[in-house]
Amino acid sequence: MSVHLIVGAGMVGSTTALRLADLGEHVRLISRSGRGPVHEQIELIPADANDAGRLSELADGVAAIYNCLNPAYHRWLTDWPPMSAALLTAAERSGAPLVIAGCLYGYGEVTGPMTEDTPLSATQPKLKVRADMWREALAAQEAGRIRAVTEVRASDYIQAGSLLSLFLAKPLLSGSRALVPAPLDVPHTWTSINDVATMLITAATEQRAWNRAWHVPSTDPLTVRKLAHRFSEANGAPAPKVGKFPDWMFRVSGHFVPMVREFQTTAYQFSAPFVMDSSAASTTFGLRPQPIEEALREAAELSGGTPNKATGPSSTRRTAS
Repeated sequence: MSVHLIVGAGMVGSTTALRLADLGEHVRLISRSGRGPVHEQIELIPADANDAGRLSELADGVAAIYNCLNPAYHRWLTDWPPMSAALLTAAERSGAPLVIAGCLYGYGEVTGPMTEDTPLSATQPKLKVRADMWREALAAQEAGRIRAVTEVRASDYIQAGSLLSLFLAKPLLSGSRALVPAPLDVPHTWTSINDVATMLITAATEQRAWNRAWHVPSTDPLTVRKLAHRFSEANGAPAPKVGKFPDWMFRVSGHFVPMVREFQTTAYQFSAPFVMDSSAASTTFGLRPQPIEEALREAAELSGGTPNKATGPSSTRRTAS
């Protein structure tokens, strides 16, 4: 049995911790509050992710360190640099490989499918900070400061914290009209959090995964409209009614709601095809994405909504093809 240190007890960190615990591994799960999933193999520890000394103590003897932190988008410029530096210090002092739960923001605007070789060309400060984190971590490894580093990049999550969970899930389950701050018919890649956890563990435990980035195996791209239809069908909800927020309303809302304002920063991800190629991880490690119907049913459960089937189609759920 190995010991794994996961820093960040949000959806990604907690899902990864539970997956490792079910495999018989021991997990130290770090969060500021000390809360997280209850499991006999998971040790919940309150700690400050900025405290390099404390993280180094907790990382002593671990098989891997996982950066699963997720500060609020509007605080990325202030929160990410010290957290990233503290984790690099812990990796340096402990000798444990560092695995980063990353995203696609560092690529910036793209003109075709993204691979791991797509240049990290983001210039907008809040997007560039993620690219800079990876460059600094890789430079530390190349300089011999840390043993190994890997970044696992995912697209928008299906189950939590995304356009689906924030704008679509509850209205669709209740049979109401859903308004989204994005065009409805542009292809977009969506990633299951379960697949993120699987890829993180693979990247931590497979030495051939070290010292490069990997894209999480994800379902085929879907437009927002098609995603809404698949979500409703998977959950036995009424046929979806989906519309786009008027641009002026979205701009005004951004003045008062930080999350809406951050969607404006990343609007380019929905105004043109935003497609992630994850064939490298699938080919190298034999990983396949979770069937999307399963992920969409989990998204419904997490949203707390209840399907209103009175005016909807049959509740028979499709199986994944």
